[in-house]
Amino acid sequence: MNEIESRILHCDPHCVVVNKIVGEVVEGAGKGMTDLPRLLADELAGQQWPPPTDDALALPTAVHRIDVPVSGCAVFARTKHALGNLNESFAQNTVKKMYWAIVEIPNDEKVCQWLESAALQSAELVHWIEFNPRKNKSVAHDEQGSGRKKAILRCRLVGRGRDYLFLEIKLVTGRHHQIRAQLKRLGLHIKGDLKYGSRRSEKSGGIRLHARSIVFPDPANSMRTITVQAGPPLRDSLWLAFEELQKK
Repeated sequence: MNEIESRILHCDPHCVVVNKIVGEVVEGAGKGMTDLPRLLADELAGQQWPPPTDDALALPTAVHRIDVPVSGCAVFARTKHALGNLNESFAQNTVKKMYWAIVEIPNDEKVCQWLESAALQSAELVHWIEFNPRKNKSVAHDEQGSGRKKAILRCRLVGRGRDYLFLEIKLVTGRHHQIRAQLKRLGLHIKGDLKYGSRRSEKSGGIRLHARSIVFPDPANSMRTITVQAGPPLRDSLWLAFEELQKK
């Protein structure tokens, strides 16, 4: 089994879900970047995978954004029909997305206390996101304003270590860099995320944010749903500790 084959979590004639690794680009890969749609197209040409239907796309096409330094569940349409249906599902927020985040313990202990008080039930965060395309960066505001889009997520503290907090995050909306910007607004910084205030980078060049699971309507039959879960591709002590905390 080759490397990309081992990371395909779901595949049918209409869509494919892969466990993306840090550094892969889901759309618009530039020179020298790892083009995940191309890797998938080459792999899915093999006979072991179900072929797409007659309206096949030239390449698997991403239907949601997973940032380059983030790992986890990435969904791609294989046909034009599926692309339309999946785009609509994401636009209407009928997709359930859950992330794992490892964040630096903040200087403000009140933030930790607030998270601990909501440990058994998710705390909802509501902000208005302003995206700066020149800097490729988003800012979360407490108030509405021109050019700002409403952003909602639910956050639950899974555990606390000596240096890090382990958070489970459910996205309600899907804004550019939403999790990273909303956490920064609270004074929380994802490990390795220099752009949003982390103290130091990761050796891998990634950040400790992982798209753990996704549930979305089957593009071939809206009465059914497809559920996919991905383990962190990086198998080190921090991610293993997160997995152990989830078992408790």
